[in-house]
Amino acid sequence: MQRMVWSCDRTTAATLLPPSVSQFIIIPFLFPVSTCQSTTTTNEETETMCTSVQPIEWTTDLKDQKFDGVILVTPNHDDLPSKLECLKAPLQDYNSVDSGLGEEVVVLKVPGLPGNRLVFSTTGPVNRDYDDVRRFSDAAVNAVKRALKAGMQRPLLVCPQHKDYKNSTLVAALGALHALYMPLEVREVNIKSSNYKVCVLGLWVAHESQGQRLVDLASALESGRLACRDIGGSDPERMAAPRVAEYVVELFKNSPVQAEVISDVKLLEKEYPCLAAVNRCANSVPRHQARVIKLQYCGEGPIQKTLMLVGKGITYDTGGADIKAGGFMAGMHRDKCGAAAVAGFFQILAKLKPKNLKVVGSMAMVRNSVGSDCYVADELVVSRAGRRVRVGNTDAEGRMVMVDLLCEMKEKAVQETCPQLFTIATLTGHAIRAMGPNYSIIMDNGPAHRAGNAARWQKAGEVLGDLFEVSSIRREDYEFHKGKSEYEDILQCNNLPSSATPRGHQTPAAFLIMASGLHKHGVDSEAPLPYSHIDIAGSSGPFPGVPTGAPIVAMATNYFLSELSAL
Repeated sequence: MQRMVWSCDRTTAATLLPPSVSQFIIIPFLFPVSTCQSTTTTNEETETMCTSVQPIEWTTDLKDQKFDGVILVTPNHDDLPSKLECLKAPLQDYNSVDSGLGEEVVVLKVPGLPGNRLVFSTTGPVNRDYDDVRRFSDAAVNAVKRALKAGMQRPLLVCPQHKDYKNSTLVAALGALHALYMPLEVREVNIKSSNYKVCVLGLWVAHESQGQRLVDLASALESGRLACRDIGGSDPERMAAPRVAEYVVELFKNSPVQAEVISDVKLLEKEYPCLAAVNRCANSVPRHQARVIKLQYCGEGPIQKTLMLVGKGITYDTGGADIKAGGFMAGMHRDKCGAAAVAGFFQILAKLKPKNLKVVGSMAMVRNSVGSDCYVADELVVSRAGRRVRVGNTDAEGRMVMVDLLCEMKEKAVQETCPQLFTIATLTGHAIRAMGPNYSIIMDNGPAHRAGNAARWQKAGEVLGDLFEVSSIRREDYEFHKGKSEYEDILQCNNLPSSATPRGHQTPAAFLIMASGLHKHGVDSEAPLPYSHIDIAGSSGPFPGVPTGAPIVAMATNYFLSELSAL
Protein backbone atom coordinates (compact mmCIF):
# COMPACT_ATOMS: atom_id res chain seq x y z
CA MET A 1 0.00 0.00 0.00
CA GLN A 2 1.36 3.39 -0.94
CA ARG A 3 1.71 6.35 1.38
CA MET A 4 1.41 9.93 0.16
CA VAL A 5 3.51 13.00 1.00
CA TRP A 6 1.18 15.91 1.73
CA SER A 7 1.53 19.70 1.92
CA CYS A 8 -0.95 22.42 2.87
CA ASP A 9 -1.02 24.74 -0.15
CA ARG A 10 -3.99 27.07 -0.64
CA THR A 11 -2.82 28.27 -4.06
CA THR A 12 -2.75 24.69 -5.33
CA ALA A 13 -6.20 24.18 -3.84
CA ALA A 14 -7.63 27.00 -5.89
CA THR A 15 -6.00 25.90 -9.13
CA LEU A 16 -7.26 22.33 -8.86
CA LEU A 17 -10.87 23.35 -8.43
CA PRO A 18 -13.11 24.25 -11.39
CA PRO A 19 -12.75 27.96 -12.34
CA SER A 20 -16.34 28.71 -11.32
CA VAL A 21 -15.57 27.51 -7.80
CA SER A 22 -11.93 28.50 -7.28
CA GLN A 23 -12.53 32.19 -7.94
CA PHE A 24 -14.90 32.37 -4.97
CA ILE A 25 -13.47 30.07 -2.30
CA ILE A 26 -10.11 29.03 -1.01
CA ILE A 27 -10.18 25.66 0.75
CA PRO A 28 -7.62 25.07 3.52
CA PHE A 29 -6.81 21.37 3.37
CA LEU A 30 -3.97 19.11 2.40
CA PHE A 31 -2.82 18.71 -1.18
CA PRO A 32 0.06 16.70 -2.62
CA VAL A 33 3.34 18.51 -3.17
CA SER A 34 3.43 17.55 -6.85
CA THR A 35 1.91 14.88 -9.08
CA CYS A 36 0.85 11.49 -7.74
CA GLN A 37 3.66 9.77 -9.59
CA SER A 38 6.45 11.90 -8.16
CA THR A 39 5.25 11.89 -4.54
CA THR A 40 4.35 8.26 -3.96
CA THR A 41 6.54 5.79 -2.20
CA THR A 42 5.88 2.18 -1.31
CA ASN A 43 6.99 -0.15 1.46
CA GLU A 44 6.34 -3.17 -0.75
CA GLU A 45 8.29 -4.41 -3.75
CA THR A 46 8.34 -1.94 -6.63
CA GLU A 47 5.65 -2.79 -9.16
CA THR A 48 6.16 -2.44 -12.87
CA MET A 49 3.90 -0.20 -14.89
CA CYS A 50 1.94 -3.14 -16.21
CA THR A 51 0.92 -4.28 -12.71
CA SER A 52 0.54 -0.92 -11.02
CA VAL A 53 -2.81 -0.76 -9.22
CA GLN A 54 -4.53 2.41 -8.11
CA PRO A 55 -3.31 3.23 -4.55
CA ILE A 56 -6.02 2.65 -1.93
CA GLU A 57 -6.23 3.64 1.74
CA TRP A 58 -8.90 3.09 4.37
CA THR A 59 -10.12 5.30 7.18
CA THR A 60 -12.84 5.34 9.81
CA ASP A 61 -12.80 9.15 9.92
CA LEU A 62 -15.37 10.69 7.58
CA LYS A 63 -13.63 14.07 8.00
CA ASP A 64 -10.09 12.83 7.34
CA GLN A 65 -8.45 15.90 5.78
CA LYS A 66 -5.92 14.03 3.67
CA PHE A 67 -8.80 13.45 1.25
CA ASP A 68 -10.25 16.20 -0.91
CA GLY A 69 -13.85 15.16 -1.23
CA VAL A 70 -16.40 12.59 -0.10
CA ILE A 71 -18.31 10.27 -2.42
CA LEU A 72 -21.46 8.80 -0.89
CA VAL A 73 -23.05 5.74 -2.49
CA THR A 74 -26.23 4.50 -0.83
CA PRO A 75 -29.85 3.66 -1.71
CA ASN A 76 -31.38 6.42 0.42
CA HIS A 77 -29.86 9.49 2.05
CA ASP A 78 -32.53 9.41 4.78
CA ASP A 79 -31.42 5.98 5.98
CA LEU A 80 -27.77 6.44 6.96
CA PRO A 81 -26.00 4.88 9.96
CA SER A 82 -25.33 7.06 12.98
CA LYS A 83 -21.66 7.55 12.04
CA LEU A 84 -22.81 9.27 8.84
CA GLU A 85 -25.53 11.36 10.48
CA CYS A 86 -23.76 14.61 9.54
CA LEU A 87 -24.47 13.92 5.84
CA LYS A 88 -28.24 13.84 6.22
CA ALA A 89 -28.96 17.53 6.71
CA PRO A 90 -27.13 18.89 3.63
CA LEU A 91 -28.69 16.19 1.45
CA GLN A 92 -32.15 16.90 2.81
CA ASP A 93 -31.62 20.61 2.17
CA TYR A 94 -30.57 19.90 -1.41
CA ASN A 95 -33.54 17.58 -1.90
CA SER A 96 -35.89 20.36 -0.84
CA VAL A 97 -34.92 22.38 -3.93
CA ASP A 98 -34.07 19.61 -6.39
CA SER A 99 -36.18 16.47 -6.59
CA GLY A 100 -33.59 14.96 -8.95
CA LEU A 101 -31.38 14.05 -6.00
CA GLY A 102 -32.53 10.46 -6.20
CA GLU A 103 -32.00 10.21 -9.94
CA GLU A 104 -28.75 11.99 -10.79
CA VAL A 105 -25.25 12.35 -9.39
CA VAL A 106 -24.94 15.68 -7.61
CA VAL A 107 -22.11 17.70 -6.04
CA LEU A 108 -22.77 19.67 -2.86
CA LYS A 109 -20.70 22.16 -0.90
CA VAL A 110 -20.59 20.84 2.67
CA PRO A 111 -18.30 22.77 5.03
CA GLY A 112 -16.38 20.50 7.37
CA LEU A 113 -16.03 17.61 4.99
CA PRO A 114 -12.73 16.95 3.22
CA GLY A 115 -12.55 19.50 0.42
CA ASN A 116 -15.85 20.95 1.66
CA ARG A 117 -17.60 18.88 -1.00
CA LEU A 118 -19.80 15.84 -1.26
CA VAL A 119 -20.65 13.79 -4.34
CA PHE A 120 -23.88 11.86 -3.85
CA SER A 121 -24.81 8.95 -6.11
CA THR A 122 -27.86 6.94 -5.22
CA THR A 123 -28.16 3.29 -6.12
CA GLY A 124 -31.91 3.63 -6.40
CA PRO A 125 -34.09 0.88 -4.93
CA VAL A 126 -32.28 -2.39 -4.25
CA ASN A 127 -35.15 -4.45 -2.85
CA ARG A 128 -37.12 -5.35 -5.99
CA ASP A 129 -37.25 -8.76 -7.62
CA TYR A 130 -34.80 -7.74 -10.33
CA ASP A 131 -32.31 -5.74 -8.26
CA ASP A 132 -28.85 -7.10 -7.48
CA VAL A 133 -25.57 -5.95 -5.96
CA ARG A 134 -24.49 -4.28 -9.23
CA ARG A 135 -26.59 -1.28 -8.19
CA PHE A 136 -23.73 -0.35 -5.87
CA SER A 137 -20.95 -0.70 -8.44
CA ASP A 138 -22.97 1.17 -11.08
CA ALA A 139 -23.57 4.06 -8.67
CA ALA A 140 -19.88 4.12 -7.71
CA VAL A 141 -18.79 4.24 -11.37
CA ASN A 142 -21.06 7.22 -12.01
CA ALA A 143 -19.95 8.95 -8.80
CA VAL A 144 -16.23 8.61 -9.54
CA LYS A 145 -16.69 9.97 -13.05
CA ARG A 146 -18.44 13.00 -11.56
CA ALA A 147 -15.75 13.40 -8.89
CA LEU A 148 -13.07 13.45 -11.56
CA LYS A 149 -14.94 16.23 -13.37
CA ALA A 150 -15.06 18.13 -10.08
CA GLY A 151 -11.26 17.89 -9.87
CA MET A 152 -10.96 15.44 -6.99
CA GLN A 153 -7.60 13.73 -6.67
CA ARG A 154 -8.10 12.02 -3.31
CA PRO A 155 -11.77 11.03 -3.10
CA LEU A 156 -13.06 9.20 -0.04
CA LEU A 157 -15.63 6.60 -1.08
CA VAL A 158 -18.31 6.03 1.53
CA CYS A 159 -20.66 3.11 0.97
CA PRO A 160 -22.09 1.80 4.25
CA GLN A 161 -22.74 -1.92 4.39
CA HIS A 162 -26.30 -2.71 3.32
CA LYS A 163 -28.30 -5.15 5.42
CA ASP A 164 -29.23 -7.25 2.38
CA TYR A 165 -25.91 -6.94 0.53
CA LYS A 166 -23.09 -7.72 2.96
CA ASN A 167 -20.42 -6.97 0.34
CA SER A 168 -21.85 -3.67 -0.88
CA THR A 169 -18.78 -1.72 0.29
CA LEU A 170 -16.37 -3.98 -1.63
CA VAL A 171 -18.62 -3.96 -4.69
CA ALA A 172 -18.73 -0.16 -4.67
CA ALA A 173 -14.93 -0.08 -4.32
CA LEU A 174 -14.57 -2.35 -7.34
CA GLY A 175 -16.92 -0.10 -9.30
CA ALA A 176 -14.81 2.93 -8.38
CA LEU A 177 -11.63 1.13 -9.41
CA HIS A 178 -13.16 0.19 -12.75
CA ALA A 179 -13.85 3.88 -13.41
CA LEU A 180 -10.28 4.74 -12.39
CA TYR A 181 -8.59 2.27 -14.75
CA MET A 182 -6.09 3.94 -17.07
CA PRO A 183 -5.45 2.03 -20.33
CA LEU A 184 -2.03 0.50 -20.78
CA GLU A 185 -1.30 2.49 -23.94
CA VAL A 186 -2.04 5.74 -22.10
CA ARG A 187 0.25 4.77 -19.23
CA GLU A 188 3.09 3.74 -21.51
CA VAL A 189 3.24 6.84 -23.69
CA ASN A 190 3.23 9.15 -20.66
CA ILE A 191 0.34 11.25 -21.91
CA LYS A 192 -0.60 11.87 -18.28
CA SER A 193 1.64 13.10 -15.49
CA SER A 194 0.80 10.01 -13.44
CA ASN A 195 -0.08 6.36 -13.97
CA TYR A 196 -3.24 6.93 -11.96
CA LYS A 197 -6.36 9.03 -12.50
CA VAL A 198 -6.31 10.01 -8.83
CA CYS A 199 -3.52 10.08 -6.27
CA VAL A 200 -5.33 7.79 -3.85
CA LEU A 201 -8.78 6.27 -3.46
CA GLY A 202 -10.02 6.35 0.11
CA LEU A 203 -12.41 3.74 1.46
CA TRP A 204 -14.46 4.53 4.56
CA VAL A 205 -15.20 1.70 6.96
CA ALA A 206 -17.30 1.76 10.10
CA HIS A 207 -14.83 -0.35 12.11
CA GLU A 208 -11.05 -0.53 12.05
CA SER A 209 -11.18 -4.33 11.92
CA GLN A 210 -12.69 -4.13 8.42
CA GLY A 211 -10.24 -1.68 6.87
CA GLN A 212 -7.13 -3.60 5.88
CA ARG A 213 -8.98 -6.69 4.67
CA LEU A 214 -11.19 -4.51 2.48
CA VAL A 215 -8.15 -2.80 0.96
CA ASP A 216 -6.34 -6.11 0.45
CA LEU A 217 -9.31 -7.73 -1.30
CA ALA A 218 -10.07 -4.72 -3.47
CA SER A 219 -6.41 -4.35 -4.46
CA ALA A 220 -5.99 -8.05 -5.28
CA LEU A 221 -9.18 -8.32 -7.31
CA GLU A 222 -8.42 -5.10 -9.14
CA SER A 223 -4.88 -6.28 -9.83
CA GLY A 224 -6.34 -9.25 -11.68
CA ARG A 225 -8.88 -7.14 -13.52
CA LEU A 226 -6.16 -4.66 -14.49
CA ALA A 227 -4.08 -7.41 -16.10
CA CYS A 228 -7.20 -8.72 -17.81
CA ARG A 229 -8.06 -5.26 -19.16
CA ASP A 230 -4.50 -4.58 -20.25
CA ILE A 231 -4.31 -7.77 -22.30
CA GLY A 232 -7.91 -7.90 -23.47
CA GLY A 233 -8.40 -4.22 -24.21
CA SER A 234 -5.11 -3.18 -25.77
CA ASP A 235 -4.88 -2.89 -29.55
CA PRO A 236 -3.86 -5.82 -31.78
CA GLU A 237 -0.27 -4.61 -32.17
CA ARG A 238 0.41 -3.68 -28.54
CA MET A 239 -0.99 -7.04 -27.50
CA ALA A 240 0.08 -9.18 -30.44
CA ALA A 241 0.91 -12.69 -29.25
CA PRO A 242 4.68 -12.18 -28.65
CA ARG A 243 4.01 -9.01 -26.66
CA VAL A 244 1.32 -10.70 -24.59
CA ALA A 245 3.91 -13.31 -23.71
CA GLU A 246 6.38 -10.59 -22.68
CA TYR A 247 3.73 -8.90 -20.54
CA VAL A 248 2.74 -12.13 -18.80
CA VAL A 249 6.33 -13.19 -18.08
CA GLU A 250 7.00 -9.76 -16.58
CA LEU A 251 3.73 -9.85 -14.65
CA PHE A 252 4.59 -13.07 -12.84
CA LYS A 253 8.28 -12.47 -12.31
CA ASN A 254 9.16 -13.15 -8.65
CA SER A 255 5.65 -14.42 -7.92
CA PRO A 256 4.19 -17.82 -6.95
CA VAL A 257 3.02 -18.27 -10.55
CA GLN A 258 5.26 -20.15 -12.99
CA ALA A 259 5.09 -19.02 -16.63
CA GLU A 260 6.30 -20.87 -19.73
CA VAL A 261 6.05 -19.66 -23.34
CA ILE A 262 5.97 -21.94 -26.39
CA SER A 263 6.84 -20.15 -29.63
CA ASP A 264 8.50 -22.76 -31.86
CA VAL A 265 6.20 -23.27 -34.84
CA LYS A 266 7.27 -26.89 -35.35
CA LEU A 267 6.35 -27.68 -31.77
CA LEU A 268 3.04 -25.90 -32.15
CA GLU A 269 2.27 -27.89 -35.29
CA LYS A 270 3.12 -31.15 -33.56
CA GLU A 271 1.35 -30.58 -30.25
CA TYR A 272 -1.54 -28.31 -31.26
CA PRO A 273 -2.39 -28.93 -34.93
CA CYS A 274 -5.75 -27.12 -34.87
CA LEU A 275 -4.15 -24.03 -33.35
CA ALA A 276 -1.31 -24.24 -35.87
CA ALA A 277 -3.81 -24.23 -38.73
CA VAL A 278 -5.21 -20.89 -37.57
CA ASN A 279 -1.68 -19.54 -37.02
CA ARG A 280 -0.49 -20.55 -40.49
CA CYS A 281 -1.14 -17.20 -42.17
CA ALA A 282 -0.04 -14.99 -39.26
CA ASN A 283 3.16 -17.01 -38.86
CA SER A 284 4.67 -15.29 -41.91
CA VAL A 285 4.72 -12.01 -39.95
CA PRO A 286 7.13 -12.39 -37.00
CA ARG A 287 5.36 -9.89 -34.74
CA HIS A 288 2.07 -11.78 -35.22
CA GLN A 289 3.34 -15.31 -34.65
CA ALA A 290 1.42 -17.46 -32.19
CA ARG A 291 2.35 -18.14 -28.60
CA VAL A 292 1.05 -20.69 -26.14
CA ILE A 293 1.52 -19.37 -22.61
CA LYS A 294 1.36 -21.92 -19.80
CA LEU A 295 0.82 -20.89 -16.20
CA GLN A 296 0.83 -22.85 -12.95
CA TYR A 297 0.10 -22.03 -9.32
CA CYS A 298 0.43 -24.45 -6.39
CA GLY A 299 -0.83 -23.23 -3.04
CA GLU A 300 0.65 -24.25 0.28
CA GLY A 301 -0.51 -27.45 1.92
CA PRO A 302 -1.96 -30.63 0.45
CA ILE A 303 -3.79 -30.00 -2.82
CA GLN A 304 -7.53 -30.53 -2.50
CA LYS A 305 -8.67 -29.22 -5.89
CA THR A 306 -7.08 -28.64 -9.30
CA LEU A 307 -8.47 -26.10 -11.76
CA MET A 308 -7.39 -26.45 -15.39
CA LEU A 309 -8.11 -23.39 -17.55
CA VAL A 310 -7.84 -22.82 -21.29
CA GLY A 311 -8.37 -19.27 -22.57
CA LYS A 312 -9.06 -18.12 -26.11
CA GLY A 313 -6.55 -15.43 -27.07
CA ILE A 314 -7.31 -14.33 -30.61
CA THR A 315 -5.27 -11.14 -30.80
CA TYR A 316 -7.18 -10.04 -33.89
CA ASP A 317 -9.96 -11.81 -35.73
CA THR A 318 -10.33 -10.89 -39.38
CA GLY A 319 -12.54 -13.92 -39.82
CA GLY A 320 -9.85 -15.45 -42.00
CA ALA A 321 -10.91 -16.57 -45.46
CA ASP A 322 -14.52 -16.25 -44.30
CA ILE A 323 -13.73 -12.60 -43.74
CA LYS A 324 -15.74 -10.30 -41.51
CA ALA A 325 -17.12 -7.98 -44.17
CA GLY A 326 -19.48 -5.03 -43.91
CA GLY A 327 -17.80 -3.32 -40.96
CA PHE A 328 -18.02 -6.27 -38.56
CA MET A 329 -14.26 -6.50 -38.02
CA ALA A 330 -13.97 -3.43 -35.78
CA GLY A 331 -13.49 -4.39 -32.15
CA MET A 332 -12.07 -7.82 -32.91
CA HIS A 333 -8.93 -7.13 -30.87
CA ARG A 334 -11.20 -7.95 -27.91
CA ASP A 335 -11.32 -11.59 -29.01
CA LYS A 336 -8.48 -12.31 -26.59
CA CYS A 337 -10.45 -11.61 -23.42
CA GLY A 338 -10.75 -15.31 -22.56
CA ALA A 339 -6.98 -15.72 -22.37
CA ALA A 340 -6.79 -12.34 -20.63
CA ALA A 341 -9.16 -13.69 -17.98
CA VAL A 342 -6.86 -16.65 -17.40
CA ALA A 343 -3.92 -14.30 -16.80
CA GLY A 344 -6.05 -12.07 -14.60
CA PHE A 345 -7.18 -14.99 -12.44
CA PHE A 346 -3.58 -16.06 -11.94
CA GLN A 347 -2.73 -12.52 -10.87
CA ILE A 348 -5.37 -12.75 -8.13
CA LEU A 349 -3.86 -16.09 -7.10
CA ALA A 350 -0.42 -14.49 -6.94
CA LYS A 351 -1.74 -11.74 -4.66
CA LEU A 352 -3.99 -13.74 -2.31
CA LYS A 353 -2.04 -17.04 -2.33
CA PRO A 354 -4.91 -19.41 -1.46
CA LYS A 355 -3.87 -22.68 0.15
CA ASN A 356 -4.67 -26.26 -0.91
CA LEU A 357 -5.39 -25.20 -4.49
CA LYS A 358 -3.56 -25.96 -7.73
CA VAL A 359 -4.36 -24.08 -10.92
CA VAL A 360 -2.99 -24.85 -14.38
CA GLY A 361 -3.66 -22.47 -17.25
CA SER A 362 -3.04 -22.23 -20.98
CA MET A 363 -3.43 -19.06 -23.03
CA ALA A 364 -3.87 -19.68 -26.77
CA MET A 365 -2.52 -16.46 -28.31
CA VAL A 366 -3.10 -16.51 -32.07
CA ARG A 367 -4.03 -13.99 -34.76
CA ASN A 368 -6.68 -15.12 -37.26
CA SER A 369 -5.20 -13.43 -40.33
CA VAL A 370 -6.28 -13.58 -43.95
CA GLY A 371 -3.87 -14.12 -46.84
CA SER A 372 -2.41 -16.60 -49.31
CA ASP A 373 -1.52 -19.11 -46.57
CA CYS A 374 -4.63 -18.86 -44.41
CA TYR A 375 -6.57 -21.97 -43.52
CA VAL A 376 -9.82 -22.33 -45.44
CA ALA A 377 -13.18 -24.04 -45.23
CA ASP A 378 -13.18 -27.67 -46.43
CA GLU A 379 -9.73 -28.41 -44.96
CA LEU A 380 -9.36 -31.56 -42.87
CA VAL A 381 -7.30 -31.10 -39.72
CA VAL A 382 -6.50 -33.97 -37.37
CA SER A 383 -6.78 -32.79 -33.78
CA ARG A 384 -4.40 -33.75 -30.97
CA ALA A 385 -6.98 -36.34 -29.93
CA GLY A 386 -6.81 -37.94 -33.40
CA ARG A 387 -10.24 -36.73 -34.53
CA ARG A 388 -10.58 -35.67 -38.18
CA VAL A 389 -12.07 -32.18 -38.17
CA ARG A 390 -13.66 -30.68 -41.29
CA VAL A 391 -13.34 -26.90 -41.28
CA GLY A 392 -16.70 -25.35 -42.06
CA ASN A 393 -16.02 -21.71 -41.27
CA THR A 394 -12.67 -20.04 -40.65
CA ASP A 395 -14.42 -17.48 -38.45
CA ALA A 396 -14.97 -20.27 -35.91
CA GLU A 397 -11.28 -20.12 -35.06
CA GLY A 398 -11.71 -19.79 -31.29
CA ARG A 399 -12.72 -23.40 -30.78
CA MET A 400 -9.85 -24.45 -33.04
CA VAL A 401 -7.13 -22.73 -31.00
CA MET A 402 -8.50 -24.08 -27.71
CA VAL A 403 -9.38 -27.67 -28.53
CA ASP A 404 -5.87 -29.18 -28.53
CA LEU A 405 -4.94 -27.34 -25.34
CA LEU A 406 -8.12 -28.73 -23.79
CA CYS A 407 -7.07 -32.19 -24.97
CA GLU A 408 -3.69 -31.69 -23.29
CA MET A 409 -5.44 -30.68 -20.06
CA LYS A 410 -7.59 -33.83 -20.32
CA GLU A 411 -4.46 -35.97 -20.61
CA LYS A 412 -2.96 -34.38 -17.50
CA ALA A 413 -6.20 -34.28 -15.51
CA VAL A 414 -6.33 -38.00 -14.87
CA GLN A 415 -3.21 -37.60 -12.71
CA GLU A 416 -4.45 -34.54 -10.79
CA THR A 417 -6.35 -34.23 -7.51
CA CYS A 418 -10.04 -33.43 -7.98
CA PRO A 419 -9.58 -31.84 -11.42
CA GLN A 420 -12.05 -29.45 -13.03
CA LEU A 421 -11.54 -28.36 -16.66
CA PHE A 422 -12.67 -25.10 -18.22
CA THR A 423 -12.55 -23.19 -21.48
CA ILE A 424 -13.09 -19.43 -21.32
CA ALA A 425 -13.74 -17.47 -24.49
CA THR A 426 -15.43 -14.57 -26.20
CA LEU A 427 -16.73 -17.27 -28.47
CA THR A 428 -20.10 -16.46 -30.02
CA GLY A 429 -22.34 -13.58 -30.97
CA HIS A 430 -25.16 -15.94 -30.11
CA ALA A 431 -24.24 -15.60 -26.43
CA ILE A 432 -25.11 -11.90 -26.64
CA ARG A 433 -28.22 -12.59 -28.69
CA ALA A 434 -29.41 -15.18 -26.16
CA MET A 435 -28.53 -13.56 -22.81
CA GLY A 436 -27.77 -9.91 -23.50
CA PRO A 437 -24.55 -7.90 -23.23
CA ASN A 438 -23.83 -8.17 -19.49
CA TYR A 439 -23.79 -11.84 -18.60
CA SER A 440 -21.33 -14.71 -18.80
CA ILE A 441 -22.77 -18.08 -19.77
CA ILE A 442 -21.61 -21.35 -18.26
CA MET A 443 -22.53 -24.83 -19.44
CA ASP A 444 -21.48 -28.18 -17.94
CA ASN A 445 -20.72 -31.57 -19.34
CA GLY A 446 -22.33 -34.54 -17.56
CA PRO A 447 -19.86 -34.95 -14.65
CA ALA A 448 -19.76 -31.20 -13.99
CA HIS A 449 -23.56 -31.01 -14.10
CA ARG A 450 -23.93 -33.83 -11.59
CA ALA A 451 -21.53 -31.97 -9.30
CA GLY A 452 -23.63 -28.79 -9.61
CA ASN A 453 -20.72 -26.76 -10.96
CA ALA A 454 -22.65 -24.24 -13.09
CA ALA A 455 -25.09 -23.54 -10.27
CA ARG A 456 -22.22 -22.82 -7.87
CA TRP A 457 -20.60 -20.44 -10.35
CA GLN A 458 -23.90 -18.64 -10.82
CA LYS A 459 -24.34 -18.29 -7.05
CA ALA A 460 -20.75 -17.08 -6.63
CA GLY A 461 -21.24 -14.50 -9.37
CA GLU A 462 -24.10 -12.91 -7.46
CA VAL A 463 -21.89 -12.13 -4.45
CA LEU A 464 -19.86 -9.35 -6.11
CA GLY A 465 -21.91 -8.72 -9.26
CA ASP A 466 -20.00 -10.84 -11.80
CA LEU A 467 -23.14 -12.51 -13.07
CA PHE A 468 -23.77 -15.77 -14.92
CA GLU A 469 -26.56 -17.41 -16.82
CA VAL A 470 -26.63 -21.20 -17.11
CA SER A 471 -27.12 -23.08 -20.39
CA SER A 472 -27.18 -26.81 -21.10
CA ILE A 473 -25.35 -28.93 -23.64
CA ARG A 474 -27.97 -31.15 -25.32
CA ARG A 475 -27.94 -34.10 -27.70
CA GLU A 476 -28.77 -31.79 -30.62
CA ASP A 477 -25.45 -30.00 -30.06
CA TYR A 478 -23.52 -33.24 -30.50
CA GLU A 479 -25.56 -34.20 -33.57
CA PHE A 480 -24.83 -30.81 -35.11
CA HIS A 481 -21.08 -31.48 -35.07
CA LYS A 482 -21.05 -35.08 -36.25
CA GLY A 483 -19.21 -35.60 -39.53
CA LYS A 484 -21.48 -35.40 -42.56
CA SER A 485 -19.44 -37.83 -44.68
CA GLU A 486 -16.93 -40.63 -44.28
CA TYR A 487 -14.09 -38.13 -44.75
CA GLU A 488 -14.46 -36.45 -41.36
CA ASP A 489 -15.31 -37.42 -37.78
CA ILE A 490 -16.41 -33.94 -36.78
CA LEU A 491 -17.74 -30.83 -38.51
CA GLN A 492 -16.11 -27.76 -37.00
CA CYS A 493 -18.96 -25.35 -37.79
CA ASN A 494 -21.63 -24.46 -40.31
CA ASN A 495 -21.18 -21.47 -42.62
CA LEU A 496 -23.60 -19.15 -40.84
CA PRO A 497 -22.90 -16.68 -38.05
CA SER A 498 -23.54 -18.16 -34.61
CA SER A 499 -26.23 -15.54 -34.03
CA ALA A 500 -28.13 -17.00 -36.99
CA THR A 501 -27.61 -20.61 -35.86
CA PRO A 502 -30.01 -22.37 -33.48
CA ARG A 503 -28.25 -23.12 -30.18
CA GLY A 504 -25.34 -21.09 -31.50
CA HIS A 505 -23.54 -20.72 -28.15
CA GLN A 506 -24.16 -24.29 -26.94
CA THR A 507 -22.95 -26.26 -29.96
CA PRO A 508 -19.29 -25.09 -29.69
CA ALA A 509 -19.10 -26.72 -26.25
CA ALA A 510 -20.10 -30.02 -27.82
CA PHE A 511 -17.44 -29.56 -30.50
CA LEU A 512 -14.77 -28.94 -27.85
CA ILE A 513 -15.82 -32.09 -26.00
CA MET A 514 -15.87 -34.22 -29.15
CA ALA A 515 -12.69 -32.97 -30.82
CA SER A 516 -10.63 -33.03 -27.60
CA GLY A 517 -11.62 -36.57 -26.68
CA LEU A 518 -13.46 -35.46 -23.54
CA HIS A 519 -16.50 -37.41 -24.73
CA LYS A 520 -14.66 -40.47 -23.44
CA HIS A 521 -14.73 -39.00 -19.93
CA GLY A 522 -18.45 -38.48 -19.46
CA VAL A 523 -20.77 -39.88 -16.80
CA ASP A 524 -20.61 -43.29 -18.51
CA SER A 525 -16.81 -43.42 -18.19
CA GLU A 526 -14.65 -45.11 -15.57
CA ALA A 527 -12.70 -41.84 -15.40
CA PRO A 528 -15.27 -39.02 -15.61
CA LEU A 529 -13.85 -35.51 -15.88
CA PRO A 530 -15.95 -32.44 -15.02
CA TYR A 531 -15.68 -29.82 -17.75
CA SER A 532 -17.45 -26.48 -18.18
CA HIS A 533 -17.38 -24.06 -21.09
CA ILE A 534 -17.72 -20.34 -20.34
CA ASP A 535 -18.73 -17.87 -23.04
CA ILE A 536 -17.92 -14.28 -22.06
CA ALA A 537 -18.80 -12.62 -25.37
CA GLY A 538 -21.51 -10.63 -23.63
CA SER A 539 -19.83 -9.95 -20.28
CA SER A 540 -16.31 -9.03 -21.42
CA GLY A 541 -17.24 -5.38 -21.90
CA PRO A 542 -18.34 -2.85 -24.51
CA PHE A 543 -16.39 -1.60 -27.49
CA PRO A 544 -15.65 1.25 -27.53
CA GLY A 545 -15.10 1.06 -23.80
CA VAL A 546 -13.13 -0.72 -21.11
CA PRO A 547 -13.15 -4.52 -20.60
CA THR A 548 -14.86 -5.65 -17.40
CA GLY A 549 -12.48 -8.39 -16.33
CA ALA A 550 -15.28 -10.97 -16.27
CA PRO A 551 -15.42 -13.69 -15.02
CA ILE A 552 -12.38 -13.64 -12.71
CA VAL A 553 -14.10 -12.04 -9.70
CA ALA A 554 -16.73 -14.80 -9.70
CA MET A 555 -13.98 -17.41 -10.09
CA ALA A 556 -12.10 -16.08 -7.07
CA THR A 557 -15.29 -15.88 -5.04
CA ASN A 558 -16.20 -19.45 -5.91
CA TYR A 559 -12.89 -21.10 -5.13
CA PHE A 560 -11.18 -19.22 -2.32
CA LEU A 561 -13.15 -16.22 -1.07
CA SER A 562 -15.97 -17.99 0.73
CA GLU A 563 -15.61 -15.61 3.68
CA LEU A 564 -17.16 -12.82 1.61
CA SER A 565 -20.58 -13.96 2.73
CA ALA A 566 -19.61 -12.73 6.19
CA LEU A 567 -17.62 -9.62 5.24
